Parts: sequence; structure tokens; C-alpha cells
Amino acid sequence: MYVACVTAFVKPEHVDRFIEATLENARNSRQEPENVRFDVLQAEDDPTRFFLYEVYRTKEGSAAHKKTPHYLKWRETVADWMAEPRVGVTHNSLFPGDPDW
Repeated sequence: MYVACVTAFVKPEHVDRFIEATLENARNSRQEPENVRFDVLQAEDDPTRFFLYEVYRTKEGSAAHKKTPHYLKWRETVADWMAEPRVGVTHNSLFPGDPDW
């Protein structure tokens, strides 16, 4: 399993639209054959901070996600809403390791 963890800080005036756009991207991502999970989290102590937890069967599946129309639309839509650049960290999942997670 291949995991991408993305932290995003959103300008306060764009939080609601960011949530809408991100949920649309997440729902479409869940339809991708390589996507296992796509969580969208909003920090309790800072409603402008978000954490996206994306699990793919393979590294190639994650790369393919970044070429999909829904991801490209999301990336373009939210670009000007960021208070600072998004930070993504990728991981190899050790547990659970079951591809049918």
C-alpha cells in the first residue's frame, strides 16, 4: 500500500469552498481502481488546516490519480485558496498491509 498524507492551510474566507471542492475530488478518487481510501480531515483546533489521507494499492496508482480530470480540476480550483503551499508526505504502509483493506 502507498499512502499520501497532505496538509493544507486554507485562507479563512475559502474554507467552505475548499471543503466542497475537496469532497468532490475525494468522492471521485474513491472510484479509481487503485484508490483504497481517501479521508478528508479538518483540524479541531484550526478550521483552516486540513489533512488528506490517501491510500493507493501502488505508487503507480497514486501517480495515476494526479493525472485524472477530477484531481486536475481540484488542484486548479483550490490553488489560490491556499494560505501557504500544501505539504505532502508519502509513505509505504506497513499495517494494515492487506490490499482489500
